[in-house]
Amino acid sequence: MSEPTSNDNEAAAGRTGRHEDAPGQAAILLVEGLIHCLIAKSVISVEEAIEIVASASEVKDDIATDRGETPLVYQAPRTILESIAASLAFDRPPG
Repeated sequence: MSEPTSNDNEAAAGRTGRHEDAPGQAAILLVEGLIHCLIAKSVISVEEAIEIVASASEVKDDIATDRGETPLVYQAPRTILESIAASLAFDRPPG
């Protein structure tokens, strides 16, 4: 069930090496990197960053419901957001 952790979120997106959404992948990497940088500079806390990602996931769920999307359609973005939240959790201080 668990997939290897990857900062490029390919496993989470279900991609198999194809680059049909290269701009989207680049945008996700850029935003995730920016969030990690904000945490490292103590601009936001890890918990605040994870809360931001959780909020984005909730918004996506609401949009999916409003549009009548099937779970298959909205699960990929949700999985990417969950992967980002897991990646951000590694920024928590030890202890």
